[in-house]
Amino acid sequence: MTSPAKKSGSRWWGVLRWLAWLPWRGVGLLYRSAEATLENALTALVQIWGNKVRSVLTVLGIIIAVTSTITVVSVVQGFGNYVTDFLKGIGTNSMWVYPQRPPGAELLGMGRAVLTMGDLDAVADQSSKIGRITPMVFSRCTVEYGRELATEIRLRGVGADFQAIHNFYVDRGRFIGPTDIDNTTQVCCLGRDLLDKLRCDESVVGEYVLIDGQRFLVIGLIEEKGSFAGESQDELVLIPYTAGLKMYPFTKDFVIILTEAVSEEEVPEAVAEITRILRSRHGLKPGQPNDFMVETQDQFLTFMNNVKTYATSALGGIVGISLLVGGIGIMNVMLVSVTERTREIGLRKSVGARRRDIMLQFLTEAVVLASVGGAIGIVLGYSLGHVASLHPQMVEVAVPLWAVALALGFSAAVGIIFGIIPAFKAAILHPIDALRHE
Repeated sequence: MTSPAKKSGSRWWGVLRWLAWLPWRGVGLLYRSAEATLENALTALVQIWGNKVRSVLTVLGIIIAVTSTITVVSVVQGFGNYVTDFLKGIGTNSMWVYPQRPPGAELLGMGRAVLTMGDLDAVADQSSKIGRITPMVFSRCTVEYGRELATEIRLRGVGADFQAIHNFYVDRGRFIGPTDIDNTTQVCCLGRDLLDKLRCDESVVGEYVLIDGQRFLVIGLIEEKGSFAGESQDELVLIPYTAGLKMYPFTKDFVIILTEAVSEEEVPEAVAEITRILRSRHGLKPGQPNDFMVETQDQFLTFMNNVKTYATSALGGIVGISLLVGGIGIMNVMLVSVTERTREIGLRKSVGARRRDIMLQFLTEAVVLASVGGAIGIVLGYSLGHVASLHPQMVEVAVPLWAVALALGFSAAVGIIFGIIPAFKAAILHPIDALRHE
């Protein structure tokens, strides 16, 4: 008679043997599944190769959709990265303050929106979170050098700290200094594109140009900055802001303040201090909106990142509609293929193929067909993006890996979704009826 302890030990030994066998069973199932999938994939490739023209026409919608998606996403991402890098180059702790008349100002008893040098001096003196600060005077001007004339040139009247805050340094000569500001000296720094318009070279440093008819000494040339949003950053002239206020007196009430916080972490507190100081100086009462705007680089970056995300999603979604068209094409061709291969299906079933085997075969063919189209679309998208980036006015395109994975994933998903109906139709065929099919 077997003791209870021996029976218990035998039971536990059986459980341990079953647990030890289970992983090997799983490995065996995975191996057989992978083997069957590979066999079906090879069969699908043979079918595609045997009907090359029909296969190309079938996946044309998938190719167009994936190509469009990759191209659009790469251009949008490239432009977004360019803008982001440009804004980061200016400085993530810089801030812009400019006058802005709020909506309904008349009903609130508010006057016109102004920003003066007195406001700038107050911010500089009373804010502990501000590092560098400079006023900016904006205008358009005409620049003459010899017989050459350049019109509608961007003019900026700036202070000595402008180059450090805005990252606009000179690479030849010198920048505007405190002495130039104090003495209202008529000196200027020119952008590189302006040299081309004036048909001169670096030897212009030390020469005189006429700015709106007034004589200015060229003391420096600004390093090349390139274009931003289609507008050249190098077609400009910088002069001392005191000279700008003297030349354009109407700008004295519309001074732009460019400043930076002592650190990136102090930006929110610096904005709060600027707001408090200017509201006090402008006599704004509680409930009245600000008659000025404080914008930070972080706001610009957040805005551009949001634009990039929305544009990528919207454009990707629009061109993704082509995937639906391509999927319908795949379904139609697979239904025709099921009809053409009815006798083959009957023969496979008569020798032991199960419904799931037949269904897996046709489903695999649909997925392979869609994936091949997706792969071709990715190659074409990369190629178009590379060709587009060769244009001198085009930003460097960037194809993120998630876009490639998304395109392939959608292609495979289209193959699965639109391949289910043909695969199911093939799987439910009765072997006798299938063999009798003519």
